Amino acid sequence: MKIAESKKEIEIYIDKISLKGNLMLVDDDFCKGVILFSHGSGSSRLSVRNNYVANLLHAQGYSSLLMDLLTDEEGLIYENRFDITLLTDRLLKITKWVRNYKCTKHLPIIYFGSSTGAASALSAAAFLGNKVKAVISRGGRTDLVINNLENVKAPTLLIAGEYDPVIIELNKGSIKKLTTNCKLEIVKGASHLFSEHGKLDEVAKLTSNWLNKHVQREIF
Repeated sequence: MKIAESKKEIEIYIDKISLKGNLMLVDDDFCKGVILFSHGSGSSRLSVRNNYVANLLHAQGYSSLLMDLLTDEEGLIYENRFDITLLTDRLLKITKWVRNYKCTKHLPIIYFGSSTGAASALSAAAFLGNKVKAVISRGGRTDLVINNLENVKAPTLLIAGEYDPVIIELNKGSIKKLTTNCKLEIVKGASHLFSEHGKLDEVAKLTSNWLNKHVQREIF
């Protein structure tokens, strides 16, 4: 079954700045939810890996929003890339926009965070509670918000590469802090960036399986 899609570039104005994003919407008859991607340090809405995963998830019925959490000028300041408080605040305000936008306000909200982006995704999820329906972490620095993990209510899937021992150990420590439904999946033959052939496909498959199990859209 072919799922119709529409793509558009958007701008969201936050605190007198403009952030750019790419919104891809699945036809509403087939859409299961909207995934907000929170990128790792130095990455952006143009991330090849996140766009690849988003495209695979579109085929499974999930809309997506890939936003820059920093302006180009802010991104030049190295410290901003690791300012989890700032990035979380931006993600929360973007989430508010999604919850008010006519094409997405009725859809379950899902976070997908990569590397340091997983920290801001989990931090935002902890703040929003049950308003976020699932969190996915790919190679995530979950340790950066270790003291806030117990407040996460959304079912959380941590995905790490077999050849990324540091992230595996950090994620194992995070699993012990999470009180929600959670799981750690280790992808064999994958490194931190999952750049090996077929490994991002495995990430997308694990993600869609998790979401299909834990995310349900209410039809009014």
